[in-house]
Amino acid sequence: MLRGTSIIVHGIRTAAPLSRRLLPTAHPRIPLTRCLPASRTLATLAPPTKQAPLPSSSSLSFSSSSSIPSKPLSSPQSSRIDRSIASVTNRAALVSRHFATTATPPSSTMSYTIRKLGQPYTLEHRVYIEKDGQPVSPFHDIPLYANSEQTILNMVVEIPRWTNAKQEISKEEFLNPIKQDTKKGKLRFVRNCFPHKGYLWNYGAFPQTWEDPNTIHPETKAKGDNDPLDVCEIGELVGYPGQVKQVKVLGVMALLDEEETDWKIIVIDVNDPLSAKLHDIEDVERHLPGLLRATNEWFRIYKIPDGKPENQFAFSGEAKNKKYAEEVIRECADAWEKLVSGKSPRGEISLANSSLQSPDRADPSQLASIPRGENLPPAPVDGTIDKWFFISGAAV
Repeated sequence: MLRGTSIIVHGIRTAAPLSRRLLPTAHPRIPLTRCLPASRTLATLAPPTKQAPLPSSSSLSFSSSSSIPSKPLSSPQSSRIDRSIASVTNRAALVSRHFATTATPPSSTMSYTIRKLGQPYTLEHRVYIEKDGQPVSPFHDIPLYANSEQTILNMVVEIPRWTNAKQEISKEEFLNPIKQDTKKGKLRFVRNCFPHKGYLWNYGAFPQTWEDPNTIHPETKAKGDNDPLDVCEIGELVGYPGQVKQVKVLGVMALLDEEETDWKIIVIDVNDPLSAKLHDIEDVERHLPGLLRATNEWFRIYKIPDGKPENQFAFSGEAKNKKYAEEVIRECADAWEKLVSGKSPRGEISLANSSLQSPDRADPSQLASIPRGENLPPAPVDGTIDKWFFISGAAV
């Protein structure tokens, strides 16, 4: 964490609170990559750019009419080309797998699709998740673990990377569809705090977990926030609302949001090209330098443009390791079991589901009452959501 007497989003001083002033400015008409400080990692903070089409496997073979010399290549050169071809082929396969229709996943247990209702960016918009064509609750029906060893977990994407619409699983509605959050009756968009554009990760939640608001965590000294566990997926591909990703856990941060413990589990898609190199939280800093610092900074300052104070973290902002994160997940999974079994008060949470052996299991007529899906274009939004806010302040 960088230290100094003043900051402009370049670092976060953890030892003392900051008194900040807010300077809204018009969003510059230049790519974000040109504005980044030299110390930041472009791969972490730059918004996506249009990618050239990946070559198909057939385009990788050399024909007799190619301009490649006909004489045999030397052994080292041939080896390098073989490795390059294999790398491109593997990458193409990963991208193809990611964007393939969700109706044909690797296994039948992961056959999740989405059913969209209403226009995105409207109060009526909902994203329901289906399994084999039947609506399910992303809060209660999707299993937390994707394999018997409990090393791979299911994550529900609520907000794709680089986007601003604050979408979340609706705890109170029947079958908990994903909808856009509101504030004072208006749709909520998070602000862009320079140099960040929208969310830095695919942001979502773990199913069958619950941060119990009736329990104070012994180390954070704060109660749970009454939501499923939040998840930040740091792989390179951008997800979509309602996508069910298979991920592995790397670590966790403990945000203290308005006197509530709001855990942020750091994960990576198991199909990501970098997944094989990331096993614990220290690997994230090694292979994605600056991402954890940027994550800490983003959560600290993202509410300031809306007039709220800077958020704080437990553990002085330290990211805890995989083992600690897995303990948090187990605690929240146990809390969810108490919730659906009636051992913990549900409050306004809907426990309706389509697969659990519980009194709240929906009957077929209730499931059939959900309208058929529609693929409507997004409604127009106010262009000010692309404005950048520059946060500055002096240490006290």
